[in-house]
Amino acid sequence: MSITPLMPVYPRCGVRPVRGEHCHLIDEDGTRYLDFASGIAVNLLGHSHEGLIGAIQEQAATLMHVSNLYGSPQGESLAQRLVDLTFADTVFFTNSGAEAVECAIKTARAYHQHVGNDDKFELITFKNAFHGRTMATISASNQEKMHKGFMPLLAGFKYAEFDDLESAKALMGPNTAGFLVEPIQGEGGIRPASDAFMQGLRALCDEHDLMLVLDEVQCGVARTGKMYAYEHYGIEPDIMATAKGIGGGFPMGACLATEKAARGMGLGTHGSTYGGNPLAMAAGEAVLDAVGNEEFLAEVTEKGERLRGRLEQFIGNYPELFEGVRGKGLMLGLKMKSESRPFYVHLRDGHQLLTVAAGDNTLRILPPLVAGDAEFDEFFDKLSAGAASYVVPEAA
Repeated sequence: MSITPLMPVYPRCGVRPVRGEHCHLIDEDGTRYLDFASGIAVNLLGHSHEGLIGAIQEQAATLMHVSNLYGSPQGESLAQRLVDLTFADTVFFTNSGAEAVECAIKTARAYHQHVGNDDKFELITFKNAFHGRTMATISASNQEKMHKGFMPLLAGFKYAEFDDLESAKALMGPNTAGFLVEPIQGEGGIRPASDAFMQGLRALCDEHDLMLVLDEVQCGVARTGKMYAYEHYGIEPDIMATAKGIGGGFPMGACLATEKAARGMGLGTHGSTYGGNPLAMAAGEAVLDAVGNEEFLAEVTEKGERLRGRLEQFIGNYPELFEGVRGKGLMLGLKMKSESRPFYVHLRDGHQLLTVAAGDNTLRILPPLVAGDAEFDEFFDKLSAGAASYVVPEAA
């Protein structure tokens, strides 16, 4: 059997979208799907947002790429907006979340080496995290399924229990450079960290001059009702990776840092051919035009509370299927009492409802942030029909 033209690393399903309309995807055979997966938290403005489309079209007709050999008025503008909206003093633009996390890891190490702490290169990360698919980001994860075939891993990472401050403390030593953590684990099952945990990590970093590095690739950019999820915890990181929603569907990411944290990232220390190109910057500007204001964030919070309330009421009808609801804003997880993947497939193939399976028997519900009452009503119609017709597979 010959290999397929697309390298067969994805178990692709039978849904084959060719067009998008607001919160729906249309298959090549005309089937309509309600998209509450949003490209895994990417299409935060849906699939036909005029502001985003117009910005990309206009920039594509003007200037797409020049490389970082030249000045970047477009990059300077978007970087300034992100600095104004966040804790950060400086921004490096990337093409993906994994690249943003890579830059964050390098920035944390470079800080310590710049100030003479050459022994401090180790980041403490957390079990069931997902930081990307590059060698450094799979090494930062404890998931064996991501390691298989790619050994040996890169040195410099230790794995603590998520949301367990004592577990993190126990791994600290002379090589510790900081902590790398998702404030809300996405792939791990929509598991929000507690206030005490996040504030405790911040306190440890302050006490020992360590870097608090946040991976907000999935939970950032208005998804939780805050511009970034760290705002829920009353703390600020030193370094943060962001991507997914920041381009609204255009591939881009960024590593944000304070002036102190970025002091090791001088001329020649890092780079990207495509990162920060004018086309990506236009997409990012359009996304911030839409979501970077208190009114939009308040709407996401209100929608999230309504969706969560309806979900909690709904699962009461199916105590044999569902255990609970967790998450923040429009980043919600439906914890199931059995493996979530078969139910996710059942909703997709039987009821044209797109969600995302995750770890810890959790179904991720990640609607476009522009979804409204009509989409939520359709979601519950499909979810109710799906739950009523679902038969839990017998364990093998």
